[in-house]
Amino acid sequence: MKKLFALVLAMMLMLSAAALAAPTEDRAGNPIELKDDMQKLVSLAPSTTRVLLDMGLGDKLVAIDTYSAMYAPELSELPQFDMMTPDVEQLAALEPDAVFITGMSTVDGDSPFQALMGLGIQVVIIPSSSSIAAIQEDIRFIGACVGDEEGAQALVDDMQAQIDAVAAIGETIEDKKTVAIEVAALPYLCYAGGETYLNEMIELIGAVNAYGDQPAWASVTEEAAVAVNPDVILTAIDYLPDPVDEIVNREGWGEVKAIADGQVYQLDSESANQPNHNIVKALWQMAEAVYPEAFAAADEAA
Repeated sequence: MKKLFALVLAMMLMLSAAALAAPTEDRAGNPIELKDDMQKLVSLAPSTTRVLLDMGLGDKLVAIDTYSAMYAPELSELPQFDMMTPDVEQLAALEPDAVFITGMSTVDGDSPFQALMGLGIQVVIIPSSSSIAAIQEDIRFIGACVGDEEGAQALVDDMQAQIDAVAAIGETIEDKKTVAIEVAALPYLCYAGGETYLNEMIELIGAVNAYGDQPAWASVTEEAAVAVNPDVILTAIDYLPDPVDEIVNREGWGEVKAIADGQVYQLDSESANQPNHNIVKALWQMAEAVYPEAFAAADEAA
C-alpha cells in the first residue's frame, strides 16, 4: 500500500510539474526558452497587451506597441515601438525577459525581430487566431509563459460562460437574419468571411454570415456588396470618424435591406478586432443589435 501511495504521489507531482512548466515552443511552433521568473515584458501586439493587463500584470510591461497605447491609455507613458519596424537597439536596451509579437510582424517569414533574437532576447510569436478555441489557447499560452496559469484560465472561464449564455439564446432563434461585418470601408471593401472567429460569433447569436461562404477576409467590389443585400450590417472599423454614417450615405446603397430598414450598427473595434477574451463584449453587442428582443434582458442579467 505504501508503495502504491508513493507511486501515485510521484505521478501527481510529475503532472503538477508538467502543468507548471514553461512552454518550449511559441504559438507559431518556434522553440523558445523562458525564464522561471518573468519580470520585464514587452508586448507588441494589442491583443496580448490586453490579456496581460486583465491578468493584472500591467506593472511588468516595460514597453508596448503604438496600437496598444491607443487602446490602453494607462500605458501611454511606456516606451512605444512600431510592431512592423521596431528600433531593435532600443528594445534590447530594455533587457526584457520576453517580447511578445503577433504574426503580422513576420511577413513572408522575414522578421524584423531577427536581429533582436540574435542579441539573445527571447521573442515569442502569437499569430492572430481565427477561431474562438484558438484564442482561448492563446490566453492559456500567455498565462503559461508568465507563470500565471490560474489567471489566464480565469479569463477563459469567464469568456466561455459568456459564450455559453449567448449560444443558449442563439439556439432558440428561428428568424435567421443575414449579417455582414465590414472590416474595411470603401474604396477597399472587406468583410469577415467563413474562416474567422467573427463568423463563429454570428452563428452563436443565431444568425447567418452573409459572407460565410467566402475566405477569411472577403474583399469584394461595391456592386457585389450591394448584391449580397444583408439584413444587418455591422462595422468594426475604427479609422473613420463615423463608420455607420459613411455606410448609410453611400450612393446607390439606399435599397440595401440593412440600410433601408435602419439596421446598420457599430461594434466596439477593440473588442471585435483583437483576438482575445474581450471578443465577448462584441458578441453581446452583435446579439443585441441583430436580435434586441431576445438578448437585451439577458445581457443585463449576465
